[in-house]
Amino acid sequence: MRITRVLSTALLALGLAAGPAAADSSPSASPSDDSGSAPTSAGTSFRTATEVEQGQKATASASTGDYLYWSFPADSGGRPTVKATVKFPDEHVAQTWQIDVYDGLRRRQACQYGAQTRTAAQGAASVELACVLRTVRAWSEPWADDPLPGTYYVRLTAVRLQAADLGLPVSAELQVNSKDIGGSSAVDGSLAEPLVPGIAVESKAKDEGDDDSASAVLSSLEPDDGWASGWWSDRWVWTAIGAALAALAGIGGYTLTRGSGRPRNVPPGA
Repeated sequence: MRITRVLSTALLALGLAAGPAAADSSPSASPSDDSGSAPTSAGTSFRTATEVEQGQKATASASTGDYLYWSFPADSGGRPTVKATVKFPDEHVAQTWQIDVYDGLRRRQACQYGAQTRTAAQGAASVELACVLRTVRAWSEPWADDPLPGTYYVRLTAVRLQAADLGLPVSAELQVNSKDIGGSSAVDGSLAEPLVPGIAVESKAKDEGDDDSASAVLSSLEPDDGWASGWWSDRWVWTAIGAALAALAGIGGYTLTRGSGRPRNVPPGA
């Protein structure tokens, strides 16, 4: 009977702790798409990249041959997915479009999967591209090319164009979402500062008491709950569950082996 109570307690603890862990591994909630505040233009370089919140649908009008740049924040534990749609006029030649993603150090990040480059046939109404990045890590070796927390840049452009194809009007749409991967991607360690252009200058200016330091930051967007929000993961939950189950197993083993504490040759009424 005592063993049954121990096992029931263990199962109950496992169920209560697994609930938050399962919720943590679900896709992260995206901000509502407010068309009134969504960007309607794109930058032409890294320095002029238009900032986009995750979950927003940014739009831009451009011409074939233009380089369109956007930027978005990505924190540790998330796996960003960048999707772009290019819409063409009724009559156009075949065009090949490509989407590239760069981190805060302007290192080109490889797509884990997705159609990063696609060709629109002559007369096609639109072409869709996608790039699913690797999970953003809280820390990495200096020589590694792992995605790290900070500002990410998206570049959308047509490639392998002929001179006669330049200047045709197009419209582009961009949307970024992230899936929270959870403790399976957690690492020990974190960056001193996220890879945001100018944030190191801002931190130094704040230490020196300069109130105008905010102007040094070239990217003002950050995750809703702040940078380094991925310090908590379900790995902590499962570690606690393992410790609790080990303690309960020790109690159960002790209960089984210690007996009733009464010598077998002594009558119960003695």
